[in-house]
Amino acid sequence: MNKLSSHDRSAMIRLASSLPVGSAERKVILAGLRTSAAEFNIPGQHILDKAQVLDSAKVSGKAVVSGNAQVFGRAYVYDSAKVSGDAQVSGNTRVSGEAMVSGSAEVYDSAMVSGNAQVFGNASIGGTAVIFGGNWDGSEGPITSGKWKSPGVPA
Repeated sequence: MNKLSSHDRSAMIRLASSLPVGSAERKVILAGLRTSAAEFNIPGQHILDKAQVLDSAKVSGKAVVSGNAQVFGRAYVYDSAKVSGDAQVSGNTRVSGEAMVSGSAEVYDSAMVSGNAQVFGNASIGGTAVIFGGNWDGSEGPITSGKWKSPGVPA
């Protein structure tokens, strides 16, 4: 399903409000609007505590952003991924699967973190790096390229 633009969404709301209350057409339009609005960035489900999801960033599925974490830019956190603590996920990054980004870790640029990867502490994953698993605590230094199963183990 294509996402509605704000102009199209407004037009659909106006159309629904012009239809009789309880009509089948009105119910279908309103149900569709609820579904499209409920996909991303739901406070209390995807966004907890003092976490922030800003700009065009998206959080969906069973993913959760909590603590003081920030997700911004065009970043996308989905599946059952978690971003917590003071972590930052930005740029055009993707965090998915069972991956966890926590502590003061940062994931930026066009990096991808997936699978059961855990990025924590002072870890810095950016550039075009693709992380499929393992525990990344920052002791390995910034990772900005390559495909990795775990620190020191290329994919």
